[in-house]
Amino acid sequence: MTKLTLGSHPFLLGFEQLERLVERTAKSGNEGYPPFNIEQTSETGYRITLAVAGFREGDLAITVEDRQLVIRGRQVEDGAERIFLHRGIAARQFQRSFVLADGVEVSGATMENGLLHVDLSRAVPESVVQTIRISTA
Repeated sequence: MTKLTLGSHPFLLGFEQLERLVERTAKSGNEGYPPFNIEQTSETGYRITLAVAGFREGDLAITVEDRQLVIRGRQVEDGAERIFLHRGIAARQFQRSFVLADGVEVSGATMENGLLHVDLSRAVPESVVQTIRISTA
């Protein structure tokens, strides 16, 4: 018995890319830091909000690489002269990745009260009806 995959299903022609996308997303293995929300702000708008308390704007980098939104954070140590009796606030780096669908673009990013907001917008595709002429052989 052969396993029927998404890319090999006879009614899904040209969707091999979708199967690769699902595999890549499953392998990304994002840990739980930093926590984030994804919300729909309009019919074609989305917002990803990450809790990045302790990070400055200069500590964060947002890039889009091969339809993948990557948000990286790296904190610089203030110095070795500080002596902590208890260190409960982790100063660690992170990387969060989100796969973007075709037509979804990053429209901006803002930082407010320890929250990083990344706004996304989706272009509405035009509906195209194409008539195919049948020719005789």
